[in-house]
Amino acid sequence: MNTKEQKTADEQSLSESASSSNTVQVGQKSFEMPPREGFTVAHFLTVADIDLSARFYEKVFGGHILSRGDSSGAPAYVQFANTWLLVNVGGGPTPDKPTVTLSVPDPDKINSFMNIRVADIQACYELWKSRGAEFITEPIPKYGEIRCYIRDPDGYIIEVGQSTDLTYG
Repeated sequence: MNTKEQKTADEQSLSESASSSNTVQVGQKSFEMPPREGFTVAHFLTVADIDLSARFYEKVFGGHILSRGDSSGAPAYVQFANTWLLVNVGGGPTPDKPTVTLSVPDPDKINSFMNIRVADIQACYELWKSRGAEFITEPIPKYGEIRCYIRDPDGYIIEVGQSTDLTYG
């Protein structure tokens, strides 16, 4: 197969992979939820209302709800871009985490957050705001980037940033 044919085959593979809502193609690797081999990383958010949170990530970021959870305690799975979220209500200790209680955050005392890197922060700001995202501020230049933060329905913050003169590596 020549280089042009390989590129076309790779583009076809990427296109087919992108059309599957639970698969993300990165180079020659495919990441799925649940994984058939290896592992896939998902971020767990403790939420007050599973459906409200799942719909927020679907509406604002164009995510795809893979499952909505159930009354037995199963979380909802939401896929957007190259990320999977599990959203579920909190609760007390369980046999596999005997000293841990999961609860929604205090909106003013956050100890972690999701970071979304974008190519055009102003376009994302306008689009996501029109979809109902509540931004803490407009995008502000800071430390070699332009950034702002969104609050989700449970008070989690999501950093949205666009690199300016900063390079990685």
